[in-house]
Amino acid sequence: MSFTASRVFRGCRALLAPAKSASSAAAAPAPAPAPAKASKAAAKPKPKKASDSASPKAPSRPSGIQKVTPVSPALARFLNADEASRVQAVQQIWAYIKKEGLQDSSNKREINCDERLKTLFEGRDKVGFLEIGKLLSRHFVKTS
Repeated sequence: MSFTASRVFRGCRALLAPAKSASSAAAAPAPAPAPAKASKAAAKPKPKKASDSASPKAPSRPSGIQKVTPVSPALARFLNADEASRVQAVQQIWAYIKKEGLQDSSNKREINCDERLKTLFEGRDKVGFLEIGKLLSRHFVKTS
């Protein structure tokens, strides 16, 4: 065996051992597992971590698109709320679109805007459903 191979594998005996021939592998019985390891594992109970305790975890604060933030006056009038998360805003807009039947019948990916939606979507007559999130981003006030 070369010095380079031993240096690469750093003494891992399974990788450095010579390959067994097929006849010697068939004749040799498989080694029995050592019972000492099994008894040691059964004898030592694992200590519980602090996270495994029965007490409930403290609820994490919502972040990202679920974080409630102040909204622009136009979106506040539409949602009837001064603060909302992006998820809530999109859900309420989609509920309004479906209630009013504003989705284009021939191309379901387009929304035909009425006067109420035009105030949110920069006065556009038609909006693609993938554009809704991008057009709403200007209505969420950045807070630091």
